[in-house]
Amino acid sequence: MEKKQNRAVSILMNLDIAIASVILAVLIVLTFAGVIWRYIFSNPFTWLEEVQTSCMVWIVFAAAGAAFRTGNHVAIEMIVDMMPQKVQKIMDIVISVVVVIVIGYLFVQSIGFIQVFIKSGRSTSMLKIPFAGVYGIAIVSYIDMILSYFYSVIKGVKSEAKEAASSNE
Repeated sequence: MEKKQNRAVSILMNLDIAIASVILAVLIVLTFAGVIWRYIFSNPFTWLEEVQTSCMVWIVFAAAGAAFRTGNHVAIEMIVDMMPQKVQKIMDIVISVVVVIVIGYLFVQSIGFIQVFIKSGRSTSMLKIPFAGVYGIAIVSYIDMILSYFYSVIKGVKSEAKEAASSNE
């Protein structure tokens, strides 16, 4: 029973990576096909840019939580690492508060943003993909980012740079 539960948790924990990976594969295949059709068959896909842009939005938002969870987010740690240990602990708390406030603010703003797209019914010009569908991933992504951030704090996930530095010592 516990193996099934651990597997379910593992699948949920990596769902964002799976979604980003599948969409990245779609983006690569479509871009490659677009080049072939444009230069070999002289018949470009006029809709390709819309799909590529939508794929990039989904890849970035889908993978953002995973970046927190794995310690691969952008961080400038050099200044904090030069501070005394007690100040570093205070800075960790300040950084956590700032991260939660910023992601919370973006979450709230994205709800309003998506509501505008839903009310206006705006969509892409060629394929008529609703912008609410393209950018709707943001709402889910901000929740994933917050959960992943707390997971990384609780589990003590270090950035790759800190991992490399501690393994060389």
